[in-house]
Amino acid sequence: MAELPDSVRRRLAEVFGDPLPEVTKDELDDEPRPADRDRDRDEEWYRMNRPPHHDRD
Repeated sequence: MAELPDSVRRRLAEVFGDPLPEVTKDELDDEPRPADRDRDRDEEWYRMNRPPHHDRD
């Protein structure tokens, strides 16, 4: 595909803005988010406090 003329590229940039930034290292971390940790903690609490008449895993 041929390069676009400068006027077209400027107009496209004006209409659509800058391209999105590349993904940062922060977004790639495997560290659980606070909401995930809360959900895991809640799940553990429910498992520990399950009534005896319910089947265990």
